[in-house]
Amino acid sequence: MKIEHLEERVNDYRTSIKIVVDKRLLWKTKTKVFLLKTLKTIVKLYDIGWKVQELSWIHNNEAVNITFDSFPEELMDCTNQIPAFQFLPGGALIFSQSYNGDIYIFMLFPEIENTPQESNVIELGIYAPEMITEKVITEKVDEFLKQMIQWEVPSAKKKVGY
Repeated sequence: MKIEHLEERVNDYRTSIKIVVDKRLLWKTKTKVFLLKTLKTIVKLYDIGWKVQELSWIHNNEAVNITFDSFPEELMDCTNQIPAFQFLPGGALIFSQSYNGDIYIFMLFPEIENTPQESNVIELGIYAPEMITEKVITEKVDEFLKQMIQWEVPSAKKKVGY
């Protein structure tokens, strides 16, 4: 093989770098802003103790998440009937920009001491930034809530905390 044969591969590499730069730029200028706006609308519309966060990960990767931060105000009276009740904050739905500019969506359950951490994460998909629409966000929040409900009230076969 001659050195000249590398030209096609070099051109492909240049194209791949341009694609990554375009995706990261789209995240920065549109997708992240849209995620923040949509998730904040959800939080405002349905006040159940969650909040929206903008995160900066290692090596300039960024993320937006919605996380349970406090117990819903409307349920405070019922928890006062059980003094030992403890709200476990930390369940989160995360939209994270990966190294290649795609958006990695996953969720975390609240952490409980003495439970395996590998069961703490559920992957919900990888999307190009332009694929993040209100429909996708709403579907992922719905899936997150379903998983959190299942976590809070598990089936008899899969009890959390035992």
